[in-house]
Parts: sequence; structure tokens; C-alpha cells
Amino acid sequence: MISDAYVEKIREVYPGLALDHLQLISDGMVNDVVVVNHELACRFVRDAGDAQTLAREAAVLSVIHNRVELSAPRLEHREAGFASYRYIPGEPLSRNALVMLSARGRSRIIAELGLFHTQLHGIPAETLTASGVPRSAAVRSRADWLDLHDRVRNSLFPHLWRHQQVWVDELFAPLVSGHLDLSYTPTLIHGDLASYHILHDPEREALTGVIDFGVAGLGDPACDIAVQLGNYGDGVVQRMAADYPRLLDVIDRARFWAGTFELQWATAGLEQNDVSLLLAHIGGNRETRSVGF
Repeated sequence: MISDAYVEKIREVYPGLALDHLQLISDGMVNDVVVVNHELACRFVRDAGDAQTLAREAAVLSVIHNRVELSAPRLEHREAGFASYRYIPGEPLSRNALVMLSARGRSRIIAELGLFHTQLHGIPAETLTASGVPRSAAVRSRADWLDLHDRVRNSLFPHLWRHQQVWVDELFAPLVSGHLDLSYTPTLIHGDLASYHILHDPEREALTGVIDFGVAGLGDPACDIAVQLGNYGDGVVQRMAADYPRLLDVIDRARFWAGTFELQWATAGLEQNDVSLLLAHIGGNRETRSVGF
């Protein structure tokens, strides 16, 4: 059900707009989105403490327009806790949606994904700095990863079978030993490029846009590739290489990062006693190789 406060805010900002059709999208952790008449997207921050995500997003979006070919939100109104932009049509590009396309359509979309990452990660650093783009909220240091390993061992291990515990320690072994090189040159990253933030037209078999840059900023490009591994698997990501030349430089960090996704959510779910976090990665991809392969 759509909050009366949301409807009142939309009427306040758009007093002449007939609200003939309203659709609430509340899948995210930070925002609710109300789509008005299939033409306007209105985002509401649920927690006042997260209002800074809109300011971060505005800074990022001001930079990527005219530098990234895929459509991205163009904010036409922003204030504390609220922003709106013209609705970008399209269906989420789930793994199943990608598989159901023709071979030619899959190739086109994989190439578009590769080009998007190349363009996003290739925006000059001086442009980002001059525009006030902050560090991405998705950035993780070696200390952060080691802390996650400790938390997993403390929180999850009592609930895991032996072979699962072995898998966790094998995943973290290259990090603990120092064999996994975590060094990188910061680029602009999306930081949360889940399949529901990648939109496509199944009839045209082409991407239509990318949305929700709320945690975007300066960070490790391996983060975005890790999310694509989680979305579509190693086979699809390897096919992006022709349009994303830096893939070889980031793939080991990305594979490690992708391996931690379920652990991050499950650990947070146990620590916060939140079942929804425990279940967050049901339905995710399983086709990701180990570090170094």
C-alpha cells in the first residue's frame, strides 16, 4: 500500500499531474519508489539517516551523462529524502531473462554490459574529483575482509557443516596469505549493479538503462564485475572481455568478492536477527570460478 505521505509529496511537487496509475516498488533496502503513470519515478528515502545517498547520487549522475551511452536517471527534482526523474522503461535483466533471449540478443546485451562498464570505469579521475564524487559506500579494505572472515567464523560457523566451513576458509585463504592482490586504481563504480538495476527491452533484446546509483562513487572496479558474476556467472562475464578490456586485471578480486556475497548477507542477518537478510541471495547465480583460475 502506498503511503499517504508519499502521495501528498508527489502532489506537492507536481500539483498539475493526474495520478492515474501508481505503482510501489519497495524491494530495495534504502528507498521506496513510486512510479506515476508509467512516466515518472519518485524515490523516497525510508530512513532520514540515509538522505545523503541522494546527494551522492546527484553528484554521480551529473558526471555520467554524456559519458555513458546507456540511459540513467536525470534528476529533475531533489530535496531531503525525495527525488524524481523520468521513468526509464524496461524489465530487470535477470539471468533467466538473459538466457531466454536469442543468441544474437544475448550477444548484443553482453556487449552493451561490457561497454557500460568500460565507459563508467573510464571516466577521468580529475573529472570525478572536480565534480565532488565521493568514495563509494561499497569500498572494502583488506582489514574489512579480514574482519568479515572473523565474523563469519564467529557467527556462521556454529551453523555450518564441516564442508561449508572448509569452503569458507578456502575462499579467504588467498586473502589471508597475501597472495590475492587487492591493489587497484580507484574508478567510478556503480557499487550495486544487481540485475534489478539493469533494465532491458525483451522485444528489442537490448538494454534500456541502469538505475539506482545510491552507493556509487570512487572504488574498486572489481566490485561491479563481482556483482555481474553474481548476476550471470563466469561464462557471461568472460564474454564481456571484448568490450571491457580491463577484465583480466580485476577478475581475481571480483571472483573473491563474489564469493563473499552470501556470507556478507547471512552474517548480517544473524547479527541483526533479520531473516530477510539471511534469504537475500536465494536465486543467485552459482557459476563463479575460484580465485586464480
